[in-house]
Amino acid sequence: MAKRVLIVDDEPNIVASLEFLMEDAGFEVQTAANGQEALDRTARFAPDLVLLDVMMPLLNGYEVCQRLKSDPRTHAVRVLMLSAKGRDVDIAKGLELGADAYVTKPFSTSELLAKVRELLDR
Repeated sequence: MAKRVLIVDDEPNIVASLEFLMEDAGFEVQTAANGQEALDRTARFAPDLVLLDVMMPLLNGYEVCQRLKSDPRTHAVRVLMLSAKGRDVDIAKGLELGADAYVTKPFSTSELLAKVRELLDR
């Protein structure tokens, strides 16, 4: 059974490229365009991993990560935050809120895919 990945980003071009990359790697993929949609889709889709942008409408990625990790039903979902916010303080905040990894944009697709596989193999 293929691992499930939820891609959460409000930039359609990023979503399309990540969706292609993840599907090509054999993952079952769904997408969400904002933080609230991410929470709703997580409840229905039950992803193994969420690729989560930080800066989004409705709920930002930090809020989504905190809610996922504090909910007993979703705390085991792996969260890989993707963001242009690459300062040490931004990365530390994501990790403190429960993210399993933090990758800054722009990123290498091969490195991102390796990180996704690493997280899913844990």
